[in-house]
Amino acid sequence: MGWYRERIVPHIVNWACATPGMERWRVQVCEGLHGDVVEIGFGSGLNVAHYPDAVQRVYAVEPSGRSLQIGAKRISDARVPVEHVGLDGQSLPLDDASCDCALVTFTLCTVPDPDLALRELRRVLKPGGTLHFLEHGIAPDPRTARWQRILDPLEQRVADGCHLTRDTPALITAAGFEVTWLEQRFARGPKPWSYFSVGVGVSPS
Repeated sequence: MGWYRERIVPHIVNWACATPGMERWRVQVCEGLHGDVVEIGFGSGLNVAHYPDAVQRVYAVEPSGRSLQIGAKRISDARVPVEHVGLDGQSLPLDDASCDCALVTFTLCTVPDPDLALRELRRVLKPGGTLHFLEHGIAPDPRTARWQRILDPLEQRVADGCHLTRDTPALITAAGFEVTWLEQRFARGPKPWSYFSVGVGVSPS
């Protein structure tokens, strides 16, 4: 599984998450980012082209060296400095209250402990800082949700720990963020993988 995880999964993720339909979601989730931004699950840098002009620096957290290699040109072409600062979103090598914003896209579905990752984001965000999120998760209709639960063990094996059944807005609220904007709907594609949540949560002042 180590070879598959390091050599194959990054290419699958880069391909699946770089479609034109995904671009529209990425534009939406990046709106309002500014200042110093920490992005966990940076991947191959698919968000880089959509950072607003107000972003000054990005601290990228990504465990896969292969993903960073795939995204090397995106990173070198970035308008803002992108610094790879760590491997684990559950343990960020950043000071308390050091970031203006945080960005997570298709990441909270995969981290082993999303509660811990969200607590770390709260720690490094300034009071009133914003968490911008775009994730897939458990669908509201029982039929799709049933298939998600059936497929979830296979999904975790094939997609390196990805879960189909996590409720991202609930996780973010439970971590102490106030969700001030949220849109949820099905994107194009098979329903078990296509119920998306995009929104913004605010860190307590």
